[in-house]
Amino acid sequence: MKKVFGILAIGLVAMSFMASSDKSTKQDDQGIKFKSISLADAKKQALKNEKYIFIDAHTSWCGPCKKMAATSFKNAEVGAVFNEKFINLKIDVEQDADGPELAKMYKVRAYPTLLIIDGEGKLIKQVVGFQTEDRLLALASSVEN
Repeated sequence: MKKVFGILAIGLVAMSFMASSDKSTKQDDQGIKFKSISLADAKKQALKNEKYIFIDAHTSWCGPCKKMAATSFKNAEVGAVFNEKFINLKIDVEQDADGPELAKMYKVRAYPTLLIIDGEGKLIKQVVGFQTEDRLLALASSVEN
């Protein structure tokens, strides 16, 4: 009888693990989808699709950047709005190819800095610091393209 309960317990733990792992995969599908393309390619896409470019200018050591990446950027509603409205890029200003030039061009001095630019590279909006889901949604609605 103890063996039966042991086997049942192991089975329940395994099923629980599989369900939570499936749930986390679904959650990973939510949020902002950042493209792995150059800034030049993003500008071309923005012009072609008549969209603005949203850029998360960050560094690898920035605590608020990591927190926003793990929370605000993963929000389903934020993702739906940003994925529809923008070409989304994450650029490490210290390590990515476009990073140092981007930081210089838009005078990025603190992290995170969120930029919205057009297909020509013109700055539309710049926000510095950690942003909640509500503040990101307000940022998106504050610009019309």
